[in-house]
Amino acid sequence: MAEEHKHEESIMEKIAEKIHGHDNSSSSDSDDEKKASSIKTKIYRLFGREKPVHKVFGGGKPADIFLWRNKKVSGGVLGAATLSWILFELLQYNLLTLFGHISILALAVLFLWSSVTTFIHKTPPHIPEVHIPEDVVLQLASGLRIEINRGFTLLRNIALGRDLKKFLMVVAGLWVLSKVGSSCNFLTLIYIATVILFTVPVLYEKYEDKVDDFGEKAMKEIKKQYAVLDEKVLSKVMSKIPRGAFNKKKD
Repeated sequence: MAEEHKHEESIMEKIAEKIHGHDNSSSSDSDDEKKASSIKTKIYRLFGREKPVHKVFGGGKPADIFLWRNKKVSGGVLGAATLSWILFELLQYNLLTLFGHISILALAVLFLWSSVTTFIHKTPPHIPEVHIPEDVVLQLASGLRIEINRGFTLLRNIALGRDLKKFLMVVAGLWVLSKVGSSCNFLTLIYIATVILFTVPVLYEKYEDKVDDFGEKAMKEIKKQYAVLDEKVLSKVMSKIPRGAFNKKKD
Protein backbone atom coordinates (compact mmCIF):
# COMPACT_ATOMS: atom_id res chain seq x y z
CA MET A 1 0.00 0.00 0.00
CA ALA A 2 2.84 2.40 0.86
CA GLU A 3 4.53 1.71 -2.48
CA GLU A 4 1.25 2.33 -4.34
CA HIS A 5 0.78 5.58 -2.41
CA LYS A 6 4.32 6.72 -3.31
CA HIS A 7 3.73 5.76 -6.94
CA GLU A 8 0.53 7.83 -7.03
CA GLU A 9 2.36 10.77 -5.44
CA SER A 10 5.13 10.59 -8.05
CA ILE A 11 2.54 10.52 -10.85
CA MET A 12 0.81 13.54 -9.35
CA GLU A 13 4.11 15.41 -9.08
CA LYS A 14 4.92 14.71 -12.76
CA ILE A 15 1.47 15.95 -13.79
CA ALA A 16 1.92 19.10 -11.69
CA GLU A 17 5.35 19.70 -13.24
CA LYS A 18 3.94 19.33 -16.73
CA ILE A 19 1.08 21.74 -15.96
CA HIS A 20 3.53 24.20 -14.41
CA GLY A 21 5.85 23.91 -17.42
CA HIS A 22 2.93 24.46 -19.77
CA ASP A 23 1.90 27.56 -17.85
CA ASN A 24 5.44 28.90 -18.01
CA SER A 25 5.65 28.24 -21.74
CA SER A 26 2.26 29.85 -22.34
CA SER A 27 3.22 32.86 -20.24
CA SER A 28 6.52 33.12 -22.11
CA ASP A 29 4.64 32.88 -25.40
CA SER A 30 2.29 35.65 -24.31
CA ASP A 31 5.28 37.75 -23.24
CA ASP A 32 6.88 37.17 -26.63
CA GLU A 33 3.66 38.18 -28.34
CA LYS A 34 3.49 41.35 -26.24
CA LYS A 35 7.10 42.16 -27.09
CA ALA A 36 6.45 41.55 -30.77
CA SER A 37 3.36 43.75 -30.67
CA SER A 38 5.29 46.49 -28.86
CA ILE A 39 8.02 46.27 -31.50
CA LYS A 40 5.41 46.56 -34.23
CA THR A 41 3.89 49.62 -32.60
CA LYS A 42 7.31 51.28 -32.42
CA ILE A 43 7.85 51.12 -36.20
CA TYR A 44 8.42 54.63 -37.54
CA ARG A 45 5.93 55.88 -40.11
CA LEU A 46 6.38 59.02 -42.19
CA PHE A 47 4.66 62.11 -40.71
CA GLY A 48 3.50 60.06 -37.72
CA ARG A 49 1.07 58.08 -39.85
CA GLU A 50 -0.87 55.40 -37.96
CA LYS A 51 -3.34 54.31 -40.65
CA PRO A 52 -2.68 52.63 -44.01
CA VAL A 53 -2.22 54.91 -47.00
CA HIS A 54 -5.62 53.91 -48.35
CA LYS A 55 -7.29 55.04 -45.11
CA VAL A 56 -5.32 58.29 -45.09
CA PHE A 57 -6.99 59.21 -48.39
CA GLY A 58 -10.40 58.55 -46.84
CA GLY A 59 -10.89 55.05 -48.22
CA GLY A 60 -13.55 54.22 -50.79
CA LYS A 61 -13.51 55.20 -54.45
CA PRO A 62 -11.42 58.40 -54.18
CA ALA A 63 -8.60 56.47 -52.51
CA ASP A 64 -8.92 53.74 -55.14
CA ILE A 65 -8.47 56.36 -57.86
CA PHE A 66 -5.43 58.04 -56.28
CA LEU A 67 -3.74 54.70 -55.50
CA TRP A 68 -4.51 53.17 -58.92
CA ARG A 69 -6.73 50.38 -57.60
CA ASN A 70 -8.84 50.95 -60.71
CA LYS A 71 -6.22 51.59 -63.37
CA LYS A 72 -8.69 52.55 -66.11
CA VAL A 73 -10.35 55.29 -64.05
CA SER A 74 -7.04 56.56 -62.63
CA GLY A 75 -5.44 56.63 -66.07
CA GLY A 76 -8.49 58.37 -67.51
CA VAL A 77 -8.44 61.11 -64.86
CA LEU A 78 -4.70 61.69 -65.22
CA GLY A 79 -5.00 61.63 -69.02
CA ALA A 80 -7.85 64.17 -68.92
CA ALA A 81 -5.78 66.43 -66.66
CA THR A 82 -2.80 66.15 -69.03
CA LEU A 83 -4.96 66.86 -72.09
CA SER A 84 -6.51 69.88 -70.36
CA TRP A 85 -3.09 71.26 -69.47
CA ILE A 86 -1.85 70.82 -73.06
CA LEU A 87 -4.92 72.55 -74.50
CA PHE A 88 -5.08 75.47 -72.10
CA GLU A 89 -1.38 76.00 -71.39
CA LEU A 90 0.55 74.93 -74.47
CA LEU A 91 -2.06 75.62 -77.16
CA GLN A 92 -3.48 78.64 -75.29
CA TYR A 93 -7.06 77.46 -75.81
CA ASN A 94 -9.85 79.31 -73.99
CA LEU A 95 -12.03 77.24 -71.65
CA LEU A 96 -15.38 78.61 -72.84
CA THR A 97 -14.36 78.34 -76.49
CA LEU A 98 -13.25 74.75 -76.04
CA PHE A 99 -16.41 73.83 -74.15
CA GLY A 100 -18.57 75.43 -76.82
CA HIS A 101 -16.81 73.73 -79.74
CA ILE A 102 -16.88 70.28 -78.11
CA SER A 103 -20.56 70.66 -77.19
CA ILE A 104 -21.52 71.77 -80.68
CA LEU A 105 -19.62 68.90 -82.30
CA ALA A 106 -21.02 66.26 -79.92
CA LEU A 107 -24.62 67.46 -80.20
CA ALA A 108 -24.42 67.75 -84.01
CA VAL A 109 -23.04 64.22 -84.40
CA LEU A 110 -25.65 62.71 -82.06
CA PHE A 111 -28.50 64.69 -83.63
CA LEU A 112 -27.57 63.64 -87.17
CA TRP A 113 -27.03 60.05 -86.08
CA SER A 114 -30.43 59.87 -84.39
CA SER A 115 -32.16 61.52 -87.39
CA VAL A 116 -30.58 59.16 -89.90
CA THR A 117 -31.54 56.06 -87.92
CA THR A 118 -35.22 57.06 -88.02
CA PHE A 119 -35.15 57.22 -91.85
CA ILE A 120 -33.33 53.93 -92.35
CA HIS A 121 -35.43 52.21 -89.67
CA LYS A 122 -32.59 51.30 -87.36
CA THR A 123 -32.26 51.60 -83.63
CA PRO A 124 -31.14 55.06 -82.49
CA PRO A 125 -27.86 55.43 -80.59
CA HIS A 126 -27.93 54.54 -76.92
CA ILE A 127 -27.10 57.64 -74.88
CA PRO A 128 -26.56 56.68 -71.22
CA GLU A 129 -27.76 58.84 -68.37
CA VAL A 130 -24.82 60.55 -66.73
CA HIS A 131 -24.96 61.52 -63.07
CA ILE A 132 -22.41 62.18 -60.34
CA PRO A 133 -22.67 59.70 -57.43
CA GLU A 134 -23.53 61.40 -54.17
CA ASP A 135 -21.31 59.20 -51.97
CA VAL A 136 -18.18 60.03 -53.98
CA VAL A 137 -18.81 63.77 -53.70
CA LEU A 138 -19.54 63.49 -49.96
CA GLN A 139 -16.37 61.49 -49.34
CA LEU A 140 -14.24 64.00 -51.25
CA ALA A 141 -15.89 66.94 -49.48
CA SER A 142 -15.49 65.29 -46.07
CA GLY A 143 -11.81 64.52 -46.61
CA LEU A 144 -11.17 68.03 -47.93
CA ARG A 145 -13.00 69.60 -44.98
CA ILE A 146 -10.92 67.62 -42.46
CA GLU A 147 -7.63 68.62 -44.09
CA ILE A 148 -8.65 72.30 -44.35
CA ASN A 149 -9.68 72.39 -40.68
CA ARG A 150 -6.42 70.71 -39.72
CA GLY A 151 -4.51 73.35 -41.67
CA PHE A 152 -6.46 76.18 -39.98
CA THR A 153 -5.68 74.70 -36.56
CA LEU A 154 -1.99 74.44 -37.42
CA LEU A 155 -1.87 78.04 -38.66
CA ARG A 156 -3.66 79.27 -35.53
CA ASN A 157 -1.19 77.49 -33.24
CA ILE A 158 1.71 78.94 -35.20
CA ALA A 159 0.22 82.46 -35.11
CA LEU A 160 -0.12 82.18 -31.32
CA GLY A 161 3.62 81.50 -31.05
CA ARG A 162 3.26 78.02 -29.60
CA ASP A 163 5.71 76.19 -31.86
CA LEU A 164 8.79 77.91 -33.30
CA LYS A 165 9.82 74.79 -35.23
CA LYS A 166 6.53 74.60 -37.14
CA PHE A 167 6.66 78.35 -37.74
CA LEU A 168 10.04 78.03 -39.47
CA MET A 169 8.85 75.00 -41.48
CA VAL A 170 5.71 76.81 -42.68
CA VAL A 171 7.67 79.94 -43.60
CA ALA A 172 10.15 77.83 -45.58
CA GLY A 173 7.30 75.99 -47.32
CA LEU A 174 5.52 79.23 -48.24
CA TRP A 175 8.78 80.67 -49.55
CA VAL A 176 9.30 77.61 -51.79
CA LEU A 177 5.67 77.90 -52.94
CA SER A 178 6.16 81.57 -53.83
CA LYS A 179 9.27 80.70 -55.85
CA VAL A 180 7.44 77.95 -57.71
CA GLY A 181 4.47 80.27 -58.30
CA SER A 182 6.72 82.95 -59.78
CA SER A 183 8.11 80.51 -62.34
CA CYS A 184 4.79 78.99 -63.48
CA ASN A 185 1.14 80.03 -63.56
CA PHE A 186 -1.76 78.69 -61.51
CA LEU A 187 -2.90 76.13 -64.08
CA THR A 188 0.56 74.58 -64.34
CA LEU A 189 0.79 74.50 -60.54
CA ILE A 190 -2.54 72.66 -60.33
CA TYR A 191 -1.38 70.18 -62.96
CA ILE A 192 1.90 69.55 -61.12
CA ALA A 193 -0.06 68.96 -57.90
CA THR A 194 -2.36 66.52 -59.76
CA VAL A 195 0.58 64.56 -61.18
CA ILE A 196 2.19 64.39 -57.73
CA LEU A 197 -1.10 63.24 -56.20
CA PHE A 198 -1.38 60.41 -58.73
CA THR A 199 2.26 59.27 -58.54
CA VAL A 200 3.82 59.90 -55.11
CA PRO A 201 1.21 58.09 -52.93
CA VAL A 202 1.18 54.93 -55.05
CA LEU A 203 4.99 54.82 -55.15
CA TYR A 204 5.12 55.41 -51.40
CA GLU A 205 2.65 52.60 -50.79
CA LYS A 206 4.77 50.27 -52.94
CA TYR A 207 8.09 51.11 -51.24
CA GLU A 208 6.63 52.02 -47.86
CA ASP A 209 9.19 50.31 -45.59
CA LYS A 210 12.21 51.70 -47.46
CA VAL A 211 10.81 55.23 -47.52
CA ASP A 212 9.89 55.12 -43.83
CA ASP A 213 13.36 53.87 -42.93
CA PHE A 214 14.98 56.68 -44.90
CA GLY A 215 12.51 59.17 -43.43
CA GLU A 216 13.37 58.08 -39.90
CA LYS A 217 17.07 58.64 -40.52
CA ALA A 218 16.41 62.00 -42.17
CA MET A 219 14.16 63.09 -39.30
CA LYS A 220 16.83 62.20 -36.72
CA GLU A 221 19.38 64.26 -38.66
CA ILE A 222 16.95 67.19 -38.96
CA LYS A 223 16.24 67.10 -35.22
CA LYS A 224 19.97 67.01 -34.51
CA GLN A 225 20.62 70.03 -36.73
CA TYR A 226 17.62 71.86 -35.29
CA ALA A 227 18.92 71.24 -31.76
CA VAL A 228 22.25 72.82 -32.74
CA LEU A 229 20.44 75.77 -34.36
CA ASP A 230 18.19 76.18 -31.32
CA GLU A 231 21.13 76.14 -28.95
CA LYS A 232 23.33 78.57 -30.88
CA VAL A 233 20.82 80.94 -32.48
CA LEU A 234 17.16 80.60 -31.58
CA SER A 235 17.52 80.40 -27.81
CA LYS A 236 19.68 83.56 -27.83
CA VAL A 237 17.17 85.40 -30.01
CA MET A 238 14.22 84.35 -27.85
CA SER A 239 16.07 85.36 -24.66
CA LYS A 240 16.53 88.90 -26.00
CA ILE A 241 12.81 89.41 -26.58
CA PRO A 242 11.45 91.59 -23.70
CA ARG A 243 8.63 89.29 -22.59
CA GLY A 244 8.67 90.56 -18.98
CA ALA A 245 7.75 94.11 -19.90
CA PHE A 246 4.92 92.88 -22.08
CA ASN A 247 3.60 90.70 -19.28
CA LYS A 248 3.64 93.63 -16.85
CA LYS A 249 1.64 95.78 -19.25
CA LYS A 250 -0.79 92.95 -19.73
CA ASP A 251 -1.22 92.56 -15.93
